[in-house]
Amino acid sequence: MKILVCISKTPDTTAKIAFTDNNTKFATEGVQWIINPYDEWYALVRAIELKEKDPTTVLHLVNVGGSENDAIIRKALALGGDEAIRVNLESQDSFTIASQIAQVAKDGGYDLVFTGKETIDYNGSSIGGMVAELLDWPYVSLATKLELNGSNASLTREIEGGEETVEASLPLVVSAQKGMAEQRIPNMKGIMGARTKPLKVGEPVAVEALTSIAGFELPPAKAGVKLVPADNPEELVRLLHEEAKVI
Repeated sequence: MKILVCISKTPDTTAKIAFTDNNTKFATEGVQWIINPYDEWYALVRAIELKEKDPTTVLHLVNVGGSENDAIIRKALALGGDEAIRVNLESQDSFTIASQIAQVAKDGGYDLVFTGKETIDYNGSSIGGMVAELLDWPYVSLATKLELNGSNASLTREIEGGEETVEASLPLVVSAQKGMAEQRIPNMKGIMGARTKPLKVGEPVAVEALTSIAGFELPPAKAGVKLVPADNPEELVRLLHEEAKVI
């Protein structure tokens, strides 16, 4: 079996968010980059677990981006995987990115494609579904469990008010979220081995972007907190009525 795991680069959650070029681009200066947690902790680790159960499994990683992404790809390889593929393209258009991943999956003859449920920067949650549509494969989103039995997969996914168990046959695209696997930390052997694992760079297929970023806007700053003494409920009522206007 061949598994392909999609890896994205995102800003660390503690990064200070700012924009440039008339608020049309994310300011990258001084930002620490990490592997998107949903890709790393759940999609990649579950794929590694499957490979550990069946050592004949081929596990590859794919990333769409420039050469600056190589560092986080190597970090992902340190966790596990046989090799990585980077499509040499900078794009924020989900359809363009999904098209590159779908082409890699098609050319490589993969049986299972993993994505995280979303990236923590744009929260689009769109890549997995688009990849599945472009490949004409079944798609299971928001999966918390996955078990394989030959060419069949049994999955559990979150739904409103509960869980749903579904079955699908391979090939298959799955977006993974919390519950799919437990976070792992690369060990020294993995870190050293990642240096020599193949990181292939491919050129993108021609795709017409369907969306473009018109601009970013930060949320309004939070107002200061007003403290009201416990023995002055009348003042609390006045503030809620006259300033907050909630009563």
